[in-house]
Amino acid sequence: MVKILKPGKVALITRGRYAGKKAVVLQNVDHGNKAHPFGHAVVAGVERYPLKVTRSMGAKRVAKRSKVKPFIKVINYNHLMPTRYALELENLKGLVSEETFKEPSQREDAKKTVKKTFEEKYQSGKSAWFFTPLRF
Repeated sequence: MVKILKPGKVALITRGRYAGKKAVVLQNVDHGNKAHPFGHAVVAGVERYPLKVTRSMGAKRVAKRSKVKPFIKVINYNHLMPTRYALELENLKGLVSEETFKEPSQREDAKKTVKKTFEEKYQSGKSAWFFTPLRF
């Protein structure tokens, strides 16, 4: 069987609190482990997308509307729908793992790094599709 959910692949979350949100796979575990006895992936996604920006807005307003609120989560493969898109996040590869979730301070630090990375990616203008909410 061909592995579809590889690190860097963008997927849609279909169930739960983040249903309909886009996330990028950071790490995948095909056979599960003791804590999560099912195939799952560690993902980082966008909880709150940046708002629309127009040319007439000032720099302060643009900066405020360009903020991204991320989340990191361990999600069952059954609740992920892969897309054709991929996002290259070199600095996040080793940052978030399953051990990150054990300590709340580590989780917050990881979330801050993900936020910084996502905002840099958004400012660069690359992968605009990832930073727009799904319309359904």
